[in-house]
Amino acid sequence: MSRLLRTDLVDAAVLEAFGLVREQGWLSDRALDRVLRREKRLYAQERRAVAESVYGILRSLGQLAFLLGAGEREPDLATLYALHLARSGPTSAEAAARRLGLAPRLIADALERADARIAALEDPLERLSVESSLPRWIAERFVEELGAEEGRALALSLNARAPLTARANLLKTDRQGLVRRLEEEGVSAHPTRYSPWGLALDGHQNAFALPSFQEGLFEIQDEGSQLIALAVGARAGQVVVDACAGAGGKALALAAEMHGKGSLHGLDRDPERLEEARRRARRAEVHNLRTRTVPPGPEAGAALADLAGACDRVLVDAPCSGLGSLRRHPDLRYRLGPAEPARFAALQKELLLRYAQLLRPGGRLVYATCAIGRLENEEVASFVARELLSPCPLAAALGADLAAALGARGETLQLLPHRHGTDGFFLSAFVRT
Repeated sequence: MSRLLRTDLVDAAVLEAFGLVREQGWLSDRALDRVLRREKRLYAQERRAVAESVYGILRSLGQLAFLLGAGEREPDLATLYALHLARSGPTSAEAAARRLGLAPRLIADALERADARIAALEDPLERLSVESSLPRWIAERFVEELGAEEGRALALSLNARAPLTARANLLKTDRQGLVRRLEEEGVSAHPTRYSPWGLALDGHQNAFALPSFQEGLFEIQDEGSQLIALAVGARAGQVVVDACAGAGGKALALAAEMHGKGSLHGLDRDPERLEEARRRARRAEVHNLRTRTVPPGPEAGAALADLAGACDRVLVDAPCSGLGSLRRHPDLRYRLGPAEPARFAALQKELLLRYAQLLRPGGRLVYATCAIGRLENEEVASFVARELLSPCPLAAALGADLAAALGARGETLQLLPHRHGTDGFFLSAFVRT
């Protein structure tokens, strides 16, 4: 039975989590995790309401601040939250204001003038920046690289809620078997458009609490991330490296492609994230994953010496600006500056110089980011093709039909939310000749 939301508890949790992000610099997911772990009294639907409100405020924060006249006076948390409630849903301006203990006129005025104030902005880039709640430099780069129409479509798509996508663990089930199991648990799901392993879930339940998840039948993974793993082409008996494995999402997909046979190495500089990868591997019954902490800088060579020239497949899912993940990490847009893509591009080249050395002749390397923009993507891929390895057409890595459906261009592919429904991933493939 659906319960009425206890708005006093929801609002207190929203304001606390939002305050941790805005005033203390916490990452949004960590702020929510802290607040929701402590607030045991909240029902499941109330917990969802808290998370949706916090992410919703962060996605629209730039626009909300503009409508409240930011620059004249910094709006407080409650005022921003009230305007978000009034602008995004069925809550009236008066109800939102009274709910947060504010004067109704303030919220009503901002709401009534909203569309006219935005439309009155004469500079198209400033208008797009406000409409999409993106810093101007991001909106400007999207338009510069994709054109006005598509740049606008991309910018606005980054404020939509991302779909909840699962990857069936083929070591324990298949996609149709997982659909049937999820139906038994009251969750509807349908196959993803591109990934042969993926399912889009209805998103109304806590997927991590489902028995099927606890049994390791699936992982939550964006469809674009699944396609990156697919492009690696890992096979049973191979030596495969996930060079920036982090918490292991793609490594687990690679293990399934290997049918659990062969040597799979998950490398990262962060031992805590690798511990999470090991925990997930145990749940998924992945037994061929070996993790290794690789220090940054010159010391990395010694840590990788035994793998040099010995690997059939290498995935370098490199650290990046994360501009393609703004649907899931909306606060990231306020943490980045215009110099960040160039800084990450330098690091990406350094990592590719290091990990290209692990390939044997005939081996394939896949370079990937969750970034949008030439600096971190096409320009880095051009560096690899010029200095390190030979391009490998994605038609060979993904299959001709899938590569064509995705719009791959030779050895590169940019996935975009407004085109593909995925996060904004880039991938390119190379081979050592």
